[in-house]
Amino acid sequence: MSSQPNGAWLTQDAYDRLVKELKELEGPGRTEIAERIAAARDEGDLKENGGYHAAREEQGKMESRIADLNRLLKNAVVGESPKDDGVVEPGMVVGISLAGKQRTFLLGNREISDGDDELEVFSTESPLGSAIHGSKVGDTVDYTAPNGKSFPVEILEATPYRA
Repeated sequence: MSSQPNGAWLTQDAYDRLVKELKELEGPGRTEIAERIAAARDEGDLKENGGYHAAREEQGKMESRIADLNRLLKNAVVGESPKDDGVVEPGMVVGISLAGKQRTFLLGNREISDGDDELEVFSTESPLGSAIHGSKVGDTVDYTAPNGKSFPVEILEATPYRA
């Protein structure tokens, strides 16, 4: 069973996309929001200035995203897609049967996905992700849901994610 002790596993494509997003946010993004705040501040009374407060709120969200990206990229483990060997690990699209229902999702960091697909993402730290991490197609593992109930999970498929 492989683990990711140093940080989130990312494909090279995902890493490159996130570096580009970070550069955009830290450069032009910060400049644009600073200009919008200054322009709104020039409109007068800040208590009644919706544009100013909206720009400040957007600035807070952007700075939070910058901090998240810096933390993620600093600790990321960048690698090729995992081998197509049926082992459940980060970067795999996993099909399972849980409580009589079939589900398919991406195991890993939500940033692996480019957002264009509708694939749900579970991290290896999530209860379901940690229960199935390291298992193989055909295995049935025990999963204890957040509500405390235990369920068998059958691994139906595990194939490398292709963005």
